Amino acid sequence: MTTETVKTGHPKGLWVLFGTEMWERFNFYGMRALLTLFLVNSLLMKEEDASLIYGGFLGLCYLTPMLGGFISDRFFGNRNCIMLGGLMMAAGQLFLFASASVFSTNMGMAQSLMWTALGIIIFGNGFFKPNISSMVGSLYPKQEKSKLDTAFTIFYMGINLGAFLGQLICPIIGDVKDSGGLRDIHAFKWGFLAAAIAMVLGTIIFALLKNKYVITPEGKPLGGLPSKRDSSDFEEGESEKAVFSPTSLIVALISFVVLFFAIRYCISGTNVVKTIIYPIIYASGLTLAGLIISDTSLTKIERDRIIVIYIVAFFVIFFWAAFEQAGSSLTFIADNQCDRNFFGWDMPPSMVQIFNGLFVVIFAVPFSLLWDKLRAKGREPISPMKQAIGLILIALSYFIIANNVKDLGNSGLLGIKWLILLYLIQTCAELCLSPIGLSLVGKLSPKRFASLLYGVFFLSNASGYALAGTLGSILPSTGDKFLKAKELGIDLQAVLDKTVTPSADQLQLLSDNHISAANPVFVGFEIHNLYEFFMVFVVLTGIASIILFSLKPVLKRMMHGVK
Repeated sequence: MTTETVKTGHPKGLWVLFGTEMWERFNFYGMRALLTLFLVNSLLMKEEDASLIYGGFLGLCYLTPMLGGFISDRFFGNRNCIMLGGLMMAAGQLFLFASASVFSTNMGMAQSLMWTALGIIIFGNGFFKPNISSMVGSLYPKQEKSKLDTAFTIFYMGINLGAFLGQLICPIIGDVKDSGGLRDIHAFKWGFLAAAIAMVLGTIIFALLKNKYVITPEGKPLGGLPSKRDSSDFEEGESEKAVFSPTSLIVALISFVVLFFAIRYCISGTNVVKTIIYPIIYASGLTLAGLIISDTSLTKIERDRIIVIYIVAFFVIFFWAAFEQAGSSLTFIADNQCDRNFFGWDMPPSMVQIFNGLFVVIFAVPFSLLWDKLRAKGREPISPMKQAIGLILIALSYFIIANNVKDLGNSGLLGIKWLILLYLIQTCAELCLSPIGLSLVGKLSPKRFASLLYGVFFLSNASGYALAGTLGSILPSTGDKFLKAKELGIDLQAVLDKTVTPSADQLQLLSDNHISAANPVFVGFEIHNLYEFFMVFVVLTGIASIILFSLKPVLKRMMHGVK
């Protein structure tokens, strides 16, 4: 090891990347906590549309790392892309601040600023995300790659420390309600401003410390321009460049177009996010996966290991589809049908998801120590099995909460303790899956594909978030909708049960108040209540976990000795 190593046995560069990622996640998760509530309460969108926008936005945030990884590997290098991405995300938050400042006087301008902000953040995240993750793996010498699960768990603690701080501070100043429960719809701007400041801090930290600490085990700067890459960075016999034939590129382009229209044909509705953005996300993931595997320079071992990444990435989709309800459906439930009394304090609904970040900070080190202890005893499960455990845990969390909303009816309130328990179990699931997945990509990727394969892995996140948006949009009517319908003189339950046919005037009243007169439908099944809504996630993640467990022997063989 070099002299730039702390007592934990990890390079100081890990802690620089830890701090940089912490402030970036403050920025992202602080904004995420407020986004759907801002769309619904300030920009007057329907909850269904807000969920779809939320899913599409997150999906694109994890689609653009493909582009950012490619540009980094070929042109700019990791360092330059991280700083460019950080500055872009800070600018995007300032556009959201502007949107939240003018909506009451100019709604058209506010909406334009919002779309501009989300676009800038999407591309900024694309430059930032894959490059900082790929640098973590490069900090360690070849003989210490076994430390990567531990390193990525520590790195992941930085991610969630930032998430915790963002989900604490941004809601406190941005999601404000008076003693009567009336929300200050003008306060969101301060949360977005805090997120912008955090991103500037993260970028400054990286700029000041990168040259001294973000270095290879031999002391060379990491993440410089690709044109200055040293061939000694590659293992013996490993190709330094990807080789894509003109034929494979043409086939990839045609495949993307065909997949886009095929997926779009399968998606019903007219929402632009749902019918355009989601097919782009799904088609991009499949196309890029096919393109990389067509590289003629790949050896059989490299190809097998990349296929393992693809298989694991597919199952990760179902995890994130369930996990990312935090910013949409679970936030709406916390806002509209939850007793948020937390030791005498009425917690803002956007802050309830803070427990995920808090629990990660608490449990990241114990999980890291657990993997180290199991490894020392030769009993550490291979990475895909850790991820299968994560999937079964998230199924358990939704099964528990499904049974606790079963008898709420139209006016009962879910105790906040059940949402806290859900986030506790989901945190354990996340620690089994997300940092382990990042580590797996680092261990299995050929170096010439490092950033690009992180981009591919994040595409599975993108697909999961897109599916999360679709699933969030099938949230059935919560208690506030029934109360509002009652004030309008309409028995909403009778309307949903089809025992009463509402008049045209009643339908218009419901529409004006963003209340659906029909139950949502998912793959042909009508969702009547919150119990059925949550059981959708139990089924999806439970089946995914069982299949991934059954693939263990095949995946272990294809990993060729990598755990």
